Amino acid sequence: MILVLSDQPGPTEWGESRHGVGPWEQERPGQLADDPRYDPELLAEGDRRNVVDAYRYWRREAIVADIDTRRHDLHIAIENFEHDANIGTVVRTANAFAVNTVHIVGRRRWNRRGAMVTDRYQHLQHHANIAELLEWAKQQGLIVVAIDNTPGSVPLETAALPRRCLLLFGQEGPGVSEDASSKAAMTCSIAQFGSTRSINVGVAAGIAMHAWIRQYADLGNAW
Repeated sequence: MILVLSDQPGPTEWGESRHGVGPWEQERPGQLADDPRYDPELLAEGDRRNVVDAYRYWRREAIVADIDTRRHDLHIAIENFEHDANIGTVVRTANAFAVNTVHIVGRRRWNRRGAMVTDRYQHLQHHANIAELLEWAKQQGLIVVAIDNTPGSVPLETAALPRRCLLLFGQEGPGVSEDASSKAAMTCSIAQFGSTRSINVGVAAGIAMHAWIRQYADLGNAW
């Protein structure tokens, strides 16, 4: 697994914002902060990051380590053959649901702006092609489920998703590649009732992830 720890500021870390708290002494006067999970710089200057209150003032590495104790068996993969701008949205949602790993298939580079810095806390892994991804999934005992509105697909609303699951998404527009869909254990579709042929892949990923969460997550661990 690869976790990219960039030191460059992201969209939620450009100056002051409505998120966050001020310096520790200002917020919690008289209380000592000697826990090694805390970041001295954040304690002194305040924490304006877009993180839940439980992680205020924590070092990034400490946050990742804590999430690692609660990550789900769910993996997400998205094909990236045309620099899909939706990958950032998928990563952000995966972080919200404590997905184990997001797998980028194809081009290694992707637009991180939509991730809103959450890629700093989410495990990411690159695969050169679908064959490499599927072999890795097989070795890990993960069942691959493609998400695409194609003939013969199983309605996601009634599907029993595998617990050890890798949800696979394709590009915006063309959807999951033929090579990927032919090798997935099953393909699930999302019910639509309007005129559009397809919904945004970032939205579709969020719907599918939440379907898995509803089946398997311990809601007592949610914030």
